[in-house]
Amino acid sequence: MEKKQKTISVTGVGIKDVARLAGVSPATVSRALSGGPVSEALRAQVEAAVRASGYRPNLAARRLRSQHSGTVGLVVADIRNPFFTGLSRAVEDSAYQAGMRVILCNTDEDPQREALYLRLMQEERVSGLIFAPTRASMSTLDQSSFEFPVVLVDRAATGVPFDAVVLDNRAAAAQLVNHLVARGYRRIGGLFGKTSITGAERRDGYVGAMQRHGLESAYRLVAPTAEAAYAEAAAWFAEATRPQALVVSNSLLLVGVLKAARAAGLCMPADLALAGFDNDNWTELVEPGITVIEQPVDDIGRSAMGLLFERLQEPQRPLRRVVLSGRCIVRGSTAVLETAVTGAVPQEAER
Repeated sequence: MEKKQKTISVTGVGIKDVARLAGVSPATVSRALSGGPVSEALRAQVEAAVRASGYRPNLAARRLRSQHSGTVGLVVADIRNPFFTGLSRAVEDSAYQAGMRVILCNTDEDPQREALYLRLMQEERVSGLIFAPTRASMSTLDQSSFEFPVVLVDRAATGVPFDAVVLDNRAAAAQLVNHLVARGYRRIGGLFGKTSITGAERRDGYVGAMQRHGLESAYRLVAPTAEAAYAEAAAWFAEATRPQALVVSNSLLLVGVLKAARAAGLCMPADLALAGFDNDNWTELVEPGITVIEQPVDDIGRSAMGLLFERLQEPQRPLRRVVLSGRCIVRGSTAVLETAVTGAVPQEAER
């Protein structure tokens, strides 16, 4: 039974004071505050006592007494990218439900900044790390250099010695090419980020699909920013052999391409069919809506946290690689090409 709480002075408040106020043992308070095995009712009782007392745990001392901090590190490539925003939310939600905290760091695809944040995770003694590495660091990653388990998300070359959760990027890019070909397009270009393995895999999927259809590939690589995509697309659209359709590897690049198309006076899909990745809200609200591959962002985040928890419980278990599929959402930006032969194009439902 929950005991009636008393009030005590905030000055010099310690864990024993919180325990006395909550009517439980100091050990129970410690377990409740560190995400240990206590009932939800008891955890709420302890948290109420913490609020009433003004107690602030000494995190530095706790870290010295234990191997880990009850904290999950999350290092992403670009928090401005809605994919990583959604991923961060999914990871934080899962960590919160497990009574753990999250330290979020953003590398901006900079290997030096990435190295700084990885050192920070070591200093903070995080319990584990969820990590979207830069392409430059992928080949040098080794689990032996970390004092905690690591789960890679979004980016994980085949054979890397880590648990990983990724999208089947090659299949997703090929799905977009197949869709465009089915709708009558043949001069299909590609615009891909050049700093991540994700962009490279989507480029490979595009190239492979074009080859299978007997079509010539025409792709360009850019820095993963809307500004870089705008500059490259604007130059491409000014050429006599500009593409009929374009596959774009992420939502930031899609923004830049769309701005360049409008600046060039191109109409979708009459002058340019556009397809890309990430089902952000704006892709449905523009006119016409953009055909995209929707990534299962929540599933990626939850799966990554699940793998991390499994690794913490069973450090020696075999590595696992979870590969998820995207869903193609067809919208007006890739309507059937007017010059396509009647009856040669399969019908697809618009969404």
